[in-house]
Amino acid sequence: MTINRQILITFLLLLTTILFFQFTNIDILLQNHFYNFTTHKWLIDRNEPVLKFIFYDGIKKLLIIFAVSILFSLIFFRKKRVIKEYKKGLILVVFAAILIPVIVGALKDTTNTPCPKNIEYFGGVYPDIKVLDSYPKTFKQKGKIKCWPAGHASGGFALFSLFFLFKTEKNRKRALAVALFVGWSMSLYKMFIGDHFLSHSIITMEIAWLIVLILEKQLTNLFRKRAKNYKYDYYL
Repeated sequence: MTINRQILITFLLLLTTILFFQFTNIDILLQNHFYNFTTHKWLIDRNEPVLKFIFYDGIKKLLIIFAVSILFSLIFFRKKRVIKEYKKGLILVVFAAILIPVIVGALKDTTNTPCPKNIEYFGGVYPDIKVLDSYPKTFKQKGKIKCWPAGHASGGFALFSLFFLFKTEKNRKRALAVALFVGWSMSLYKMFIGDHFLSHSIITMEIAWLIVLILEKQLTNLFRKRAKNYKYDYYL
């Protein structure tokens, strides 16, 4: 399947996912299992230090260190054979690690959609507003709320870029499995503490894959163009 077709299919899947969750109550039905309506507590206490470190603070710092390490290698070890061999893939990983959280964060800033913990159904003060809904005129907001899509998991799903770093099918499958494991570990933690619905994480995952595909296409074209120009200059 060509990269253009993959981009188109992923984009259509993203739109379908948004509409599916917009017009169904799957999010609420699933989130019910993570909230105790008697004690008014979520499945996991957001202040529990060990889980918070593993699935929030710790993994976030680890992903930043990982991306910075690759950038450091591209700058200071660029003449090494292994860096030259995997240069395009390494650049893709760095760009994905930066752009995916930034783009998802920008969406969170504009969509003004509440988290599960914020809506009245789960003890909050917000109406159950989905991304394409408008707030009732009677509801007064003090400021924008930022819960759609899932921002924390975007760093984990940015690891989809590792798929294009490796050259063998076996290693690509392993890279995809790692990205899914990390992304969904971060996603489920946020769902269990009431910060996100399932749809928030699925949409972030699809956005991440779409961005990775677009980056792969652009970098491939750029490297081909540079290789062609290099050969032309060589023969001159």
